[in-house]
Amino acid sequence: MLCAETFPYMILYLIRHGQSSNNLLAEQLKNRPGQFPYESYMNQRVAEPPLTKLGEEQAERLGSYVNGMAISRLYCSPMLRTMQTIRPLAEFLGCNPAVWIELHEHGGVFHRAGADAPAVGHPGLSRSEMSEMFPKYRSEGIGEGGWWQGGEEDLASCYARAVRVAEELHRMAIEAEEDESIAAVSHGTFMDCLLKALLGRLPSNDLYFNHHNTGVTRVDFSSTRMSGQLTVTVRYTNRVNHLADEHMTY
Repeated sequence: MLCAETFPYMILYLIRHGQSSNNLLAEQLKNRPGQFPYESYMNQRVAEPPLTKLGEEQAERLGSYVNGMAISRLYCSPMLRTMQTIRPLAEFLGCNPAVWIELHEHGGVFHRAGADAPAVGHPGLSRSEMSEMFPKYRSEGIGEGGWWQGGEEDLASCYARAVRVAEELHRMAIEAEEDESIAAVSHGTFMDCLLKALLGRLPSNDLYFNHHNTGVTRVDFSSTRMSGQLTVTVRYTNRVNHLADEHMTY
């Protein structure tokens, strides 16, 4: 029997950011009696939430946990909370993260004064702000006017963006010259969309890939020259071995 020659192997560790101030606000409001007060949440949330103290602790634990995974490239969305989350991991690995704009969360950077109020867009961090806060990050394609244009992105546009990212990951895997592992820190809703796109599943609400803050999902890309087909394998989802019970948040 002939053995099929194998293409280089790419492993993607897809990671959700640590707890943000908006995540904490949602948890606090959810614990109140009655229905979730969406209007109150929209009034109090901020367009560009930073990590909480607990979120920073989650990021530190993530950094030491992922340190043993031989990761050669790091990516993060341009949102503040992912750039803060990936910093301990970058320091552990001695690797400079690249900012990948299309990894941003569904909606973009916006504020809404209430459930029925129009969304007011914010530009996000500018290139000089990123350079000052995260001097070793690579932020090509981001100018002084920030990176986000418009108001609130709809879900259909988010799915379309996930398809583009999935196609780029496929290309990276096919063109890889040697086996490698990469990590990308992103956001809950976008990660759900991206996993569906990678698996060829149509957008729907009947399935959701949930991730805790700093939850890790592993996706393997492999192929053989005999089949010529790229195989995408989800090894596990939402792994949180690095978190103690008191560090677990949604």
